[in-house]
Amino acid sequence: MLKRTSRTTAFLLAAALTALVAGCTADVRHAPSHRRAAAPRGPATVTVAATGDFLLHQPLITQAAEDAATSGHRGWDFLPMLRQLRPLIDTADIGICHLETPVATRRGPFQGYPTFNSPPQIVDAIRDLGYDTCSTASNHTIDQGDAGVRRTLGALDAAGVRHTGSARGPAEADRTDLLDVRGVKVAQLSYTYGTNGIPIPRGRPWLVNSGLDAPAILHAAARARANGAEIVIVSLHWGEEYRHAPTDEQRALARRLLASPDVDLIIGDHVHVVQPFDRINGKWVVYGMGNQVANPVANSEDTHEGLVARFQLTRDAAGRWRAAPSFVPTLVEAGPPIRLVDLPRALARGDLPASTRARYRAALDRTTTTVRSLGPKVPMLDGPLPGAPASAEQLAGP
Repeated sequence: MLKRTSRTTAFLLAAALTALVAGCTADVRHAPSHRRAAAPRGPATVTVAATGDFLLHQPLITQAAEDAATSGHRGWDFLPMLRQLRPLIDTADIGICHLETPVATRRGPFQGYPTFNSPPQIVDAIRDLGYDTCSTASNHTIDQGDAGVRRTLGALDAAGVRHTGSARGPAEADRTDLLDVRGVKVAQLSYTYGTNGIPIPRGRPWLVNSGLDAPAILHAAARARANGAEIVIVSLHWGEEYRHAPTDEQRALARRLLASPDVDLIIGDHVHVVQPFDRINGKWVVYGMGNQVANPVANSEDTHEGLVARFQLTRDAAGRWRAAPSFVPTLVEAGPPIRLVDLPRALARGDLPASTRARYRAALDRTTTTVRSLGPKVPMLDGPLPGAPASAEQLAGP
């Protein structure tokens, strides 16, 4: 099954209602990949939750060690730091992460910026939070060379988390990352603008999908369709760092890709601040989801902010997929202890100190303003997660 974490009774009831309304007769849980469910008749709905960069600076590694020690264990435990993500990710059919940095062995040595070598225990947390697949193409993918790529993909394999964007050989690079949700096949692709000037080893171009070449991306998307994908999601590591507005290059590439019938959705990473959502050719691009987790004290306060982008993709009777977007603003709280905060959930608390409330409100407002800065009034989820298909008005978009 795609989801490995247990769900609450409330969510199972909501998911069952979703399946009933959508006209699906299959089990509301995901079909095992080795025994795919038959394609459902009539409309179907797939929910996707995606997040920004997992960028493990040294303070986060230290916090994970302290959290492990607090629970009486040796090693590194990232789950307490990230726990508030779980209801946002695990309630989606597909959870997508961006693992920006390579991982080391379980005992290290670890290092942060500028050439990362992260604890592989982050992958344990990624699994337990409910993520199903991760993009791995970034400017840091080959910080630790071929060995770093192999360790990273091996850790994801061991955790049962799918991956795309880097590879251990040409056959793996050519393989489509294809997930199955109740008979609906969803593909993820992943590309980065470059590798920080680190040369890709000669004869091993398959180590990372480097270069934002539209024809190459579209060729891969067409291959995914040929392999049975009904929905194709492209993860792009792109843009200008610390800039909220998308560059002309980002916007041009988004237009080119979304003009193709083979690409349904683009989700972006890399710039370390939130960038807007936009609707192009009836489809959606999230130019940048910000840092999901990174150093909470370095740089400006907007680099501590991110979001969970959620999309409800619904297939109509004609077989076309339409996406209804929403988002949840997040913040990495410096602490101590360092914790990722679901801002709407935190602001709903009655006992939040006034100074903290003002700071959280400012972060939420900054994110919301940026998300909507290109015009579309994308709804923010500030209550219980939706348990039924989006309204016709939401599906139609702005």
